[in-house]
Amino acid sequence: MRIIKLDATDSTNAYLKNAMLSEVLDDFTIVVAREQLKGRGQMGTKWQSDPGKNLTFSVLKKFSGLHISAQFLLNVAVSLAVYKTLKTLQIPDLSIKWPNDILSGYSKICGILIENILLNQNIQAAVIGIGLNVNQQSFKDLPNATSIKLLTGKTIALDEVLRILVANLQEIFVAYEGLKVGDVKETYGQLLFRKDKPSTFRDHRDTMFMGFIRGISDKGKLIIELENKIMKEFDSKELQLLY
Repeated sequence: MRIIKLDATDSTNAYLKNAMLSEVLDDFTIVVAREQLKGRGQMGTKWQSDPGKNLTFSVLKKFSGLHISAQFLLNVAVSLAVYKTLKTLQIPDLSIKWPNDILSGYSKICGILIENILLNQNIQAAVIGIGLNVNQQSFKDLPNATSIKLLTGKTIALDEVLRILVANLQEIFVAYEGLKVGDVKETYGQLLFRKDKPSTFRDHRDTMFMGFIRGISDKGKLIIELENKIMKEFDSKELQLLY
């Protein structure tokens, strides 16, 4: 396992993808940056992180014959690895806000951005970007953000968190070799934020509605129970959970 440490870069995902163009990188090559100048989250959002306070890194995971239809299982596996790491660090009230934000209570502590490299209908590799709030204590204009330091009162070494998280990532990819749906989807579904609770959503037409999160489909869509017990599936571009 090779770890590339940078003082600053626009994006660890972008750095890793550019490096792949000029050299052959080993599986589980990691790029970690003290500061991300243009870090991104899901749907093009900006990831806010004070320099040297948080863990911002990307991992290259290579695959052989993983069909594109299983790409959501990458989100599931990575989310579960982060969840296990934070559980080990005794972070309370953890859940996964679909598709792959990790929350403590109602506050976001970690975001995940996975970019897949495709060949025909198969995923050759995935660049897994993780932003985990560790020692930052103030989040300007982000009232729903938190960190390990805010939740535990303890300052923790970033290298130690990285070590635990990478070990959990490696373990989960071995445990779910081939990334079969099975138990991994069931485990993820049980950890979903607001599962089985009345929740408010906004769809892509800007229409608000009520429903209950019941789980995820085999294709990674969120299953919501609407009025009259109607079950409907949504993908991440069609829906926003408003709490």
